[in-house]
Amino acid sequence: MHLAEAGQGPLVVLCHGFPESWYSWRHQLVALAQAGFHAVAPDQRGYGETDRPERIDEYTLLHLVGDVVGLLDALGAPTAVIAGHDWGAPVAWHAALLRPDRVRAVIGLSVPFRPRGATRPTTMMPQTDDAIFYQLYFQEPGVAEADLERDPRATIRRVLYWLSGDAPLPTAPPGSGIVGMVPRRGGFLGGLDVPGTLPAWLTDADVEFYAGEFARTGFRGGLNWYRNIDRNWELLAPWAGVTVTVPALYVAGERDPVLGFRGMDRLLPALPQVIPNLRESIILPGCGHWTQQERPGEVNAAMLKFLSALALR
Repeated sequence: MHLAEAGQGPLVVLCHGFPESWYSWRHQLVALAQAGFHAVAPDQRGYGETDRPERIDEYTLLHLVGDVVGLLDALGAPTAVIAGHDWGAPVAWHAALLRPDRVRAVIGLSVPFRPRGATRPTTMMPQTDDAIFYQLYFQEPGVAEADLERDPRATIRRVLYWLSGDAPLPTAPPGSGIVGMVPRRGGFLGGLDVPGTLPAWLTDADVEFYAGEFARTGFRGGLNWYRNIDRNWELLAPWAGVTVTVPALYVAGERDPVLGFRGMDRLLPALPQVIPNLRESIILPGCGHWTQQERPGEVNAAMLKFLSALALR
């Protein structure tokens, strides 16, 4: 496992999402270190300079939470605060769920804790004659890889722009389940033009870093996380109904497409029931999906306020 780290003090582990790397936490690494924390951002399993197992079933949430626990062991840390964004958020939430003895507190960005449902997840994902939910599109090995790897630089520019708060507003109402649909003809990137100008929060150097990583590694490792959605549901059956009990913070962008996914309009108001120690939920006006990159100042302030109240020292 490859790590980026900064500072000394109580440990804060930062788990990235798709299609990203440790680099998505570049602003938080500095801010946390300056505030007296030991900030560690790994390339997670399948990404960057960390190992990329070949077998799809080696990317379950049990593996990913195990990686976090192994990281704490390697650093000699009995406990840590775990923060996660996008796919890193389920890793952080489930680390807190499965190993509350090792997780002092949890911070979720974009993706809230979603309790295990009664139905296999992929059977609930929307699809029509013309379009399919992107997570279903990602299921068949090789299909999304061919789409995303054709031009990694253009892929990164498109995905980071179109899911940001700078892109045009989606037309689907919140919670409708229509957001995130992929046309059956054209693929994931088919309807996303390459932006001529990058948003102010994203530089050409940022794009080049991400594109260089995925040009070298491909996208298969990250896509394999999606291919375990149903397997995760099966493996987590023993924890059905169990709540996340450690102190928690949730931060999301008002214009994050994730908030438009099916059921989010009911889940977000119910978070205190499944996260009884949820200290605060923050929705950032005008912010899109890339929370800590689009609004680093506000995210850093929220994280540091939450951490200071924990009295970790």
